[in-house]
Amino acid sequence: MTTAQRRAQRRVIQLRQHFLPLRSRISHWFVTASYVRKWLVLGTMIGVIAGLGAVVFYDALTLCTHLFLGVLGGYRPPTPSGEGNFLGTAHFSRPWAIPLVAGLGALLAGMLVFGVAPDAEGHGTDAAIAAVHHDPRGIRLRTVIVKIVASALTIGSGGSGGREGPTGQISAGFGSLLARLFDLSPADARIAVASGIGSGIGSIFGAPLGGSVLATEIMYRDDFEVEALLPAFIASAVGYVVFGAFEGYQPLFGYVGNYRLTGAAQLGWFAVIGILGGLVGLGYAKGFYAMVAWFSRMRAPRWVRPAMGGVIVGLIALAVPEVMGTGYGWIQQSMSQRLLQIPLWIVVILPFARILATGLSIGSGGSGGIFGPGMVIGAFLGATVWRVFEPFAPGLGHDPAPYVIVAMMACFGSISRAPLAVMLMVAEMTGTLTLIVPAMVAVGLATLIVTRTDDTIYRSQLRNRSESPAHRILAGLPLLRVTDVQRAMARPRVVATSHQVVADLIQALDDSRVSGAPVTDDDDRYVGVITRTALDSYAPDTPIADVPVNAVAPLHQLSHLDQALDTIITSSTSWLAVIDQDRHLVGTLSVSDLVRGYRIALQSTMRRLSATTSDGQREVVVAKGSALDGEPVRGDVPHGVLITSIERELDVIQPTGDTIMHAGDRLSALGSTATLDQLQAAATVPADEENQPDASGDQGSFE
Repeated sequence: MTTAQRRAQRRVIQLRQHFLPLRSRISHWFVTASYVRKWLVLGTMIGVIAGLGAVVFYDALTLCTHLFLGVLGGYRPPTPSGEGNFLGTAHFSRPWAIPLVAGLGALLAGMLVFGVAPDAEGHGTDAAIAAVHHDPRGIRLRTVIVKIVASALTIGSGGSGGREGPTGQISAGFGSLLARLFDLSPADARIAVASGIGSGIGSIFGAPLGGSVLATEIMYRDDFEVEALLPAFIASAVGYVVFGAFEGYQPLFGYVGNYRLTGAAQLGWFAVIGILGGLVGLGYAKGFYAMVAWFSRMRAPRWVRPAMGGVIVGLIALAVPEVMGTGYGWIQQSMSQRLLQIPLWIVVILPFARILATGLSIGSGGSGGIFGPGMVIGAFLGATVWRVFEPFAPGLGHDPAPYVIVAMMACFGSISRAPLAVMLMVAEMTGTLTLIVPAMVAVGLATLIVTRTDDTIYRSQLRNRSESPAHRILAGLPLLRVTDVQRAMARPRVVATSHQVVADLIQALDDSRVSGAPVTDDDDRYVGVITRTALDSYAPDTPIADVPVNAVAPLHQLSHLDQALDTIITSSTSWLAVIDQDRHLVGTLSVSDLVRGYRIALQSTMRRLSATTSDGQREVVVAKGSALDGEPVRGDVPHGVLITSIERELDVIQPTGDTIMHAGDRLSALGSTATLDQLQAAATVPADEENQPDASGDQGSFE
């Protein structure tokens, strides 16, 4: 590391330490604030960033589309009603340039992604879902920025992708940043990231209600993250208001509300759409991931693969221009009589062409969403049903819009395993609720088909809450929720300070036989964690103040052991620092400390239970100088008594016959009332007054 880099690193460390007092006060406020106050603040902050992030990405995508397709390619794609309702260029003025432009944009995106932030690869929503379940504090700011630029390049140059993935990841990344800055608990961090996903997607689509429901529904295939609903309501509403202030509040596809259900027979056609939507949705998922697998087996460099996919998409577009970009303008045309101007063979083939193009654009390693292409696929599935059968079935009516709208809901709602959220989002995007009943029929049938195969377009989704690491473990250990961290924490063996040098800290760590230590600043405030391995790359005389630390989330002493276990699981560490309201270090909590604390809580619960019964179980305290003090369990425990555990200060011991009992030990014992009375007497009567031996002559219950 050069001198300039060390100076820059030192300035960053000093800046972080300068804001530690303010950070401590804000963090403590979030720990002590009520649920409503906390999420009113956090939800508003996430919503503002979601709205602004959606504006930034929308404008970046508009600019890239103009530069690549408009200026270089000589082609302008159509736009939906909410974005000007432009009909698009009738023909390619420079058809030879389209494959080159699509390849160039994908190449630039690939170079950016794999050169700077490889985790920005793909459609983004899956990565955000995985973060919710496994590492809600781990979404990097760099990834978010790269995602914005790479997605704008990929989609703006003609790649088949949606804009929901980048916007969802922007606000999810901000929720993750808030979790790191303010030491939010893992549970709150998960809610913040989930709310970010919903608010970002709801903002860019102008569908705040659907976005908030999506935040709860998209995490699982067959369950809901119900805790995220209220925070997502707040974040999505704020994000929608902010985005609308810049881009307008008109629904994406305008107000499409002419449909009226007049008879049950009409529902038959929507049932057909539902069945086809489920099958095509399955084809979308299987086709997309088949392309992902195909590209992953290629020997070509990863940054080149998106360009290869882009060139192929550009070649396909010469025959089927509807495969390029987001395709929302083509959805708009499919809802009106302009659908009749599109050749029937294109209408029929477009769902499958879009599946192929999306796999080539995003499955190759490009950046963009898969929600948008899923809506195009569904829209033209509904358009196909109307175009093919309308001449022979007058009952279909003369308006394709109802079938296009319901097919969008059925196709992507089923394969995303978020049918309710997608129904609401499409309804908001089309400004109509009159199709809810037909949509329920179609989406219900499509979802039944998809669930029978257990497939999904989002591979990071878990089946239900019982598969979530945090929910599964905490549900099995309920006492963690009521046990204070202070009861289990220990005194730190080693504390690193800014005044130390690397050599001194290495010596202290080696002497104490620990692999790391918490780091404090000049005011004894917790800064982070430093490991023994990290110190090996620095000179012995390097000040600790110049060594970067790992920003492992600390525990507040007011928290409970459920949060401690959750933090350990999500941070992949074996111990945590414990801080007070001013961020001063007050202790550490390791896995063994947590287990000991849980055993103490279990013993406390058993004591309360024993107080409610006079026979079977009892807690006995060994008095100093009693017959049991200093004796092994097998020596002076009355026959017929079973000692199940011994609580000694902060330790809980599972006794054997050779375990020595000491004054102050709390024995948990099982036996009859008579034998437990004998044990009580032996634990309280001095040894020289104990003149009544057990009638059986057998003094122990452990052999």
